[in-house]
Amino acid sequence: MRRGRILAMAMGMAGAIFFTAQNASAIGPAVRHAERPASDVTLVAQRKELPEKYKRRVVRFSTTERPGTIIVDTNNKFLYYIEGPNRATRYGIGVGRDGFGWSGVVNVGRKAEWPSWTPPAEMRARERRAGRILPAVQEGGIDNPLGARALYLYKGGRDTIFRIHGTNQPWTIGLNMSSGCIRMMNKDVEHLYARADIGTRVIVIGPGNRHGNVNYEDRGIDIFRTIFGG
Repeated sequence: MRRGRILAMAMGMAGAIFFTAQNASAIGPAVRHAERPASDVTLVAQRKELPEKYKRRVVRFSTTERPGTIIVDTNNKFLYYIEGPNRATRYGIGVGRDGFGWSGVVNVGRKAEWPSWTPPAEMRARERRAGRILPAVQEGGIDNPLGARALYLYKGGRDTIFRIHGTNQPWTIGLNMSSGCIRMMNKDVEHLYARADIGTRVIVIGPGNRHGNVNYEDRGIDIFRTIFGG
């Protein structure tokens, strides 16, 4: 009887070890390959569902700006990439919080995939006063605040310090949360990155009216192109 109990315990332990090994082999590769995923969809926990209006859509869009131009509407939290006559791709974005909003006409001066992040000295000092220590440089990866892609915004050939970039906090889309940068879902910034070349004109509509007069009208979702493409 005792021998039977010992045999049963041994078999139970062997089964537990086998189960653990099987699960470890299933989890291990995913963890090892999670450093630079294609996007943030599966590896960054999203605290809430993205509101429907901030999901990427093709919209009917009337403007006098040329195709290939980016228009950033910071009030409504939308970024438009003008695809052609009466058509644009609309993305939901996160923008600068109170005191960090801005406006102007700039250009994409540089692009980077999985960019490193160098917090400005004033940001590091501000965060230090709040008890948070930022690194001088943080290498690119899933934990990096710049996300999967970054488009660096220049004015007169000089870096403005502002970027259009991805985020490791996708739940902030639609909010005023940044220090002036324009943040997008990683899958959306990847989509924009493939379309916007170096030199792309970017019009940021926001405080101060430094963008000047910009004529545009979002006429809503282009149902036909959303369903069938083109």
